[in-house]
Amino acid sequence: RSLSRLPHRDLYRLSVTDPDRFWGSAAAARLRWIEPFQRVRDCELRSGRIGWFLGGRLNVSVNCLDVHVEKHPDRVALIWERDEPGTEVKVTYRELLETTCRLANTLKSHGVQRGDRVAIYMPVSPMAVAAMLACARIGAVHTVVFAGFSAEALAGRIQDAGCKAVITCNQGVRGGRTIELKTTVDTAVKTCPTIQHVFVSQRTDRLTAMGQMDIPLEEVMSSQLPVCPAESLDSEDVLFLLYTSGSTGKPKGLVHTQAGYLLYCSLTHQYVFDYQDGDVFGCVADVGWITGHSYVVYGPLCNGATTVLFESTPVYPNPGRYWETVERLKINQFYGAPTALRLLLKYDDGWVKKYDRSSLRTLGSVGEPINHEAWHWFHSVVGDGRCPLVDTWWQTETGGVCIAPHPAEDGASILPAMAMRPFFGIQPVLMGEQGEPLSGSSVSGALCIRDPWPGLARSIFGDHQRFVDTYFRPYPGFYFSGDGAFRSEDGFYQITGRMDDVINVSGHRLGTAEIEDALDEHPAVPEAAVVGIHHEIKGEVPFAFVVLKEDSVDRPSVVLQQLKDLVSTKIAKYAIPEHFLVVKRLPKTRSGKIMRRILRKVAMETSSDLGDVSTLDDPSVVMEIIEAHEAYRKQRKEEQKKK
Repeated sequence: RSLSRLPHRDLYRLSVTDPDRFWGSAAAARLRWIEPFQRVRDCELRSGRIGWFLGGRLNVSVNCLDVHVEKHPDRVALIWERDEPGTEVKVTYRELLETTCRLANTLKSHGVQRGDRVAIYMPVSPMAVAAMLACARIGAVHTVVFAGFSAEALAGRIQDAGCKAVITCNQGVRGGRTIELKTTVDTAVKTCPTIQHVFVSQRTDRLTAMGQMDIPLEEVMSSQLPVCPAESLDSEDVLFLLYTSGSTGKPKGLVHTQAGYLLYCSLTHQYVFDYQDGDVFGCVADVGWITGHSYVVYGPLCNGATTVLFESTPVYPNPGRYWETVERLKINQFYGAPTALRLLLKYDDGWVKKYDRSSLRTLGSVGEPINHEAWHWFHSVVGDGRCPLVDTWWQTETGGVCIAPHPAEDGASILPAMAMRPFFGIQPVLMGEQGEPLSGSSVSGALCIRDPWPGLARSIFGDHQRFVDTYFRPYPGFYFSGDGAFRSEDGFYQITGRMDDVINVSGHRLGTAEIEDALDEHPAVPEAAVVGIHHEIKGEVPFAFVVLKEDSVDRPSVVLQQLKDLVSTKIAKYAIPEHFLVVKRLPKTRSGKIMRRILRKVAMETSSDLGDVSTLDDPSVVMEIIEAHEAYRKQRKEEQKKK
């Protein structure tokens, strides 16, 4: 606690010069331990060995619930901002602890034990939060799957994790529409032999068909005790798996553990967003993503905050929804995605200004680099130019924010659309093309981080070698983020985007290989290539180049509709390519590698600057594709005119 009185600059210096003292004192002061840790860290990045607070034992749910129930049981923990405005539900810390304990006892009574994996396929709701905390309480490992994923995507994650149970809802409600969740789970579990039980919560009054494995959640919870002893867990026991897209087709289940992850969430939540005791923290992310894990659930609850669960959309029932919610709930920090801001700034500013936003103290942006137009609108229109805007850079892998304008000294500058300053313990390094660290300012390179920090993922579930190969082999001794960055004259960092075949659609990472795998399954498609191109609202969208077999060339519209359905079924609706271009062949090197760089230039209409094409097996393919794209462009223009 004495360290917290130091100026931010001194805290940062200590965190990189004496990390054992910095993190050890933070962990001792901020977390409740069942048994104290004996050693702060044991890390060796070349082999992907990452261990923090060794020998320590604790329970994450105790740190998020019991600790606060002892001090202020009637403080509101969750405000569930349901789909219909004005129907919010408040849940106190005492109530959330009781719900969590009943759910934990329900899981235990149905054979879920410490170390078992449990899939959670639910919309943002108090029951989803209780499900996560119930798993943490008994030492089970949760894997939350975004409730917009298809049955096949859900099944793939359940199979990879070897889940024993699924917790879901009969339906979801979003933007005035109901979404069938139970039927999706029914389809998924048909191919998941490890699943023994499906717990079904009732989000709506609609009755749902219940099978042999299905258990009505609220009904069985009501007969369980509202107290459940918390398991004593090792600092490095697994807390959760979260699947994220990689540049290969198979999503990877990143492993986060107990103490280091929770401490990093707690510290970043307080210092990046200037959280103060009693604040209402409004992160509008879904619990299915890492942002929801770290800044809707674990960070705010560890800090005893009141956290908002936003079930709806930015434009339901109108484009003023976010700001009406800010006024009604008196939100102090608002943390959202650039894709939503780009959508909202197209509407009249009156939708913002008609609501009282004086409760706001900090604005935050997450998911992708924010563009200047959205930054200025968010800062000047939403925040009236008086709220610091923190553009945060981090990833599923990093556990929490790594680069952001705050924390900083009072009055320190914030530059538009820049993440700027590394958080405590984070040492960014930019790497050159020969793998050498770049020194000095005004340089761009591959963004790496020098030493591990407590929030860093520990492995890829069931495939540690892939973990090492992806993150630590490209630049031995460093964590490689997969992103590029620029370091300015003043030493501030700006993220320039992905360096691999991963694109960012509305803040969601999506591997182009995943989409290609789905397209290639169609019998009429011998091969396909997908690249990401700029989109003014979504940030990036997939553009698919598709080769059709000869017998299908004369009916492309039928095949293309089938391809859209295929991607929706295999992954999710948001993964459907915005553009499909049928081509005779793809540009390949002599070794058979598709040159996506060329496809990206064509798709972005910058084909006058193709660079070196000498390695192509047949350079004439480029002209073919450019001509096909030109015809496609003309056709789209004609269609838009007709509309």
